[in-house]
Amino acid sequence: MNCLEKHGKDEYGLWTTFTYNGVRQVLRWIKPGKFMMGSPESEPERHDYEHEVILTEGFWIAETACTQELWEVTIGENPSHFKERQGPVDSVSWNDCKDFLGKINICIKGLELCLPTEEQWEYACRAGTTTDYYWGTEEIDDDYCWYYNNSSGQTHPVKQKKPNGFGLYDMSGNVLEWCENKCGSDRVLRGGCLFSDARDVRSAARDWYNPQIRNSYTGFRLSRGQKTNSKEINQ
Repeated sequence: MNCLEKHGKDEYGLWTTFTYNGVRQVLRWIKPGKFMMGSPESEPERHDYEHEVILTEGFWIAETACTQELWEVTIGENPSHFKERQGPVDSVSWNDCKDFLGKINICIKGLELCLPTEEQWEYACRAGTTTDYYWGTEEIDDDYCWYYNNSSGQTHPVKQKKPNGFGLYDMSGNVLEWCENKCGSDRVLRGGCLFSDARDVRSAARDWYNPQIRNSYTGFRLSRGQKTNSKEINQ
């Protein structure tokens, strides 16, 4: 049965689930708030300037990247280079993700899944932290992410590493995650991947590719509530 299913609350906050063709996905509620997006001048090898973002509405975001299992029961095939049903789907373009969302939203009325905005993604990733990494330090920690030094050149099943403070897994490493935002004619990706060095799995790290590009290290994470209002305050 395809449906919006259960909901509850645990140590990380509110959660809800949906089931599609026998595959269950958990999403977590992210409250409205404000944060400093990007890298401060004090952060070594910084990518971007820092600015304040205010999210005036909350949103739901999946606790894991979309798995190969969920993609396959929705689309009917698994495009991933690294085959593992509980691993993140890879080798999907931004356009592919949009096709996936359209199909699953038709089948479960009221679900209204989407890609997170870049602002939503980083706010959820940081989970209240202001450090280089969402586990609250300025140093890489192998307990939280798959990256170049520990991935052995392949993706890994979701939920094998420790979650962040909002109960979200693999926000750093494993696969880059497509976001809704444009960067010129490209689309933004966040989170770093299995081939990234420590610098590129920081909370502020970002990239952008053509929306038609498919790579063995690009995937995505589901969200609900893309219409969330946000405001940037440039310092």
